[in-house]
Amino acid sequence: MMQGLAITVRLSRAVAARICRGCGRFAAGRAGCIMEAAPIALMLFIIAAAMAANAELGFSRSVTPGLVQAYGTRFGEGARTRLKGWQTFIVNLRGQRERRNQDDLYALERANDYYNFQPYLLDIRHWGHDDYWATPAEFLASNGGDCEDYAIAKYFALKEVGVPIERMRIVYVMALTRDRSQQAHMVLAYYPRPDATPLILDDSIHGQIAPASARPDLIPVYSFNDDDREFSYLDPNARQRQTDVRQWNELIQRLEQELLY
Repeated sequence: MMQGLAITVRLSRAVAARICRGCGRFAAGRAGCIMEAAPIALMLFIIAAAMAANAELGFSRSVTPGLVQAYGTRFGEGARTRLKGWQTFIVNLRGQRERRNQDDLYALERANDYYNFQPYLLDIRHWGHDDYWATPAEFLASNGGDCEDYAIAKYFALKEVGVPIERMRIVYVMALTRDRSQQAHMVLAYYPRPDATPLILDDSIHGQIAPASARPDLIPVYSFNDDDREFSYLDPNARQRQTDVRQWNELIQRLEQELLY
């Protein structure tokens, strides 16, 4: 059900340093080796790059005190409590999964319940934009989001607690409504095996996890994750949505920026 033509899209990577081919040192584009021009700036750049390399995008443990302060100012004092609660939840879930012999299903259920408890808010009301893909920290700190925010937050949480990323895909679907019209929607799919029917983590079905075969109301269009950064089109007749590529790029960029607070 969820296999199809893979179309690779170039997307932003985490902070990457360029190497001068002449001297093997870090360099900046065609400006020459900055080891000679600005050693202090180079050192700061290396430190920032090392920090980014050691931190994980979208992880609760990557939330810095500076980010907590910034989001507390931006979203109110409750943001600090929610971010701390998120970090505690992830630490506990990771330990529980390990004690249960790496039980993915247990982790899926707990993560699905935790994030589905967050308030559902339309982007236009919450962010003032028709479509906005929030980082997990933005989603929790701002106390709400819509379908893609739930799916993205669940993906990064499960990745952080050790669920293999090759088993997970964020899936853009068309959801059939009661009047048989179609509505854009996003869910998280988990594949126990590469050839297995995936389990669907949704925010709109009372928190229940169900196999894709039990969700005929969902028509898959494309899927992706942050490992290969490709949009795999599941509907051969679907056209690439440039706005979604842009949204994913912008999300990755904001995740990178969050590491620098």
